[in-house]
Amino acid sequence: MDASSRVLSELASREAALDAQIEAAREEAKREVEAAEQEAARILRDAEARAQAMQAEHDGQLTTETQAIRADATAQAEGDAQVSRERASARIQQAAEHILKAVLP
Repeated sequence: MDASSRVLSELASREAALDAQIEAAREEAKREVEAAEQEAARILRDAEARAQAMQAEHDGQLTTETQAIRADATAQAEGDAQVSRERASARIQQAAEHILKAVLP
């Protein structure tokens, strides 16, 4: 009985040591998972911040390009309008001269 008690005691001791190792491994794994989750959350925050910054930069560039296109279109339209006014003025003058020639001998 003495030998079997020692064997049982040794087995119980080893089981307790293994349980302690398992618990330590669980705690370490839990800490690593928490650290990984925190790192993932940080990476996500950084990515969102970069995406917002890129969107703001894109919006700024789009606004600048839109303003430039509008300015070019306005200048072109004003130039076209001026040419049309000059043509109309010249035609009005030609028409007036033609009428005066027809009316006045």
